Amino acid sequence: MENRSTYICLIRPTRAGFTEQMLPEEVEAMQAHSAYLDRLLNDTTFHLIGPCLDRAFGVSIFEAESLEAANQLVAHDPAVERGVMIAEVHPFHISHWQS
Repeated sequence: MENRSTYICLIRPTRAGFTEQMLPEEVEAMQAHSAYLDRLLNDTTFHLIGPCLDRAFGVSIFEAESLEAANQLVAHDPAVERGVMIAEVHPFHISHWQS
């Protein structure tokens, strides 16, 4: 049986004004970001993925083998690789939820 832990990722834009108007290269990066997450859904256990409606940041809660693996997964996100977003990954414990 795999020993996997849960992580939370907060992803934020790197440029002031991103929420008001994305530049063409930012639109491309965010489309690639969305496609990357779609591909990961087949290989990674995600509990939650989504943006804040004001685009201040996005959140994902997912499982990975280690903090290093979680950081690598996020580092390969096209929005992070292209410098459009900056991401923070933290170990996380889901203590309460409603199904």
